[in-house]
Order: sequence, then structure tokens, then C-alpha cells
Amino acid sequence: MNKRWVNIFKAMANINRLKIIKMLSGGTNLSVTKIAEELEIAVKSTSKHLIILHNLNFLESNGKKGHVFYGLNKNAPTDIKRAIKLFCQ
Repeated sequence: MNKRWVNIFKAMANINRLKIIKMLSGGTNLSVTKIAEELEIAVKSTSKHLIILHNLNFLESNGKKGHVFYGLNKNAPTDIKRAIKLFCQ
């Protein structure tokens, strides 16, 4: 099995990461604070989840006025786009 897919499935085995993908699948970019509020978990935990997803090319980030906003990576590799579609059904 491809090591990349193993890492993707490990990352997606966490319910909060699935919720983040689902939250961002509507095309909205959200701040770390807003995502943490929606998930009802600490900002530090949210940041860790976002970093994992970002490192796998699921997300892109932009910094604005001292905040980081995350959205789905529009330029993600095809396999990531397929995974996002599968996880958001």
C-alpha cells in the first residue's frame, strides 16, 4: 500500500479532523479560533489538527491581522481532492 495513503487514513481517523474538512468544504476560510469554537475544543488542539491536515495538502492557510485562516487547498493533488470528496459525503 502507498505510504501516502496510510498517512491520509491515519490523519482522517480523528473525528475532529473530519469535522474540520466538512466545515471547510463549503468554500469558506475560517480562523483557528472560529474552528476551535465550532469544534468546542482548545485552540492549541485545533492548531495541531490543522497543521496535520495542512502538511498533507488538504488545507491552505493565509495570515491576516495576526490570525491564520484555513480553507481547503484548491490546488491539492488529485488523490487529496478525491479523499476530501469521499470524506464529505
